[in-house]
Amino acid sequence: MTAAHAAWLASPTPVQHLAGARGSGSALLSPEHWTWREQPLVPGAAVVVDIDGVLSDASRRQHYLESPRRDWRSFFDACGEDRVIEEVQTVLALLDPDLQIVLLTARPHRVHHLTEAWLRRYEIRWDLLIMRPWGDYELARDFKELTVWELRSAGFDLRLAFEDDRRNVEMFRAEGIPCLYVHSGYYD
Repeated sequence: MTAAHAAWLASPTPVQHLAGARGSGSALLSPEHWTWREQPLVPGAAVVVDIDGVLSDASRRQHYLESPRRDWRSFFDACGEDRVIEEVQTVLALLDPDLQIVLLTARPHRVHHLTEAWLRRYEIRWDLLIMRPWGDYELARDFKELTVWELRSAGFDLRLAFEDDRRNVEMFRAEGIPCLYVHSGYYD
């Protein structure tokens, strides 16, 4: 167990069960940076999908991250202009309807409105969108690992992940979640 995992286990869980939501059992009262497409669901079997480089083609924004200075603000501000990666969009549409789709992205919550508009424009299937909370500047891998623990603590059964960052692929696999690597070329 890592020090981060031990610290997380010692802290109060950020999700609480809430009665009366869609499905049987109890749904979740979730953190501010978690957005349900319609309403909170009862946690069940789920697939975790990254957005940038997996579902959205961010190649037109990559120039913001070139040397000598990375401009993350402009990179994320332009996310609404991405094209969809149709093959991943199709896979999501073909997955068992009982599987919940969790979009887990290291995009900052401040571009939430752009992300949701993009998801609507391309009619992406999703149930829960989790973005990096305000003021979180941890490594994407650490943010996603903590979120995996939160999802499991809330009762999600994480069956599969889609990711383009090999460090995150390793993290998902180390957590016992099969992960499909999508080569975006961003990390070459």
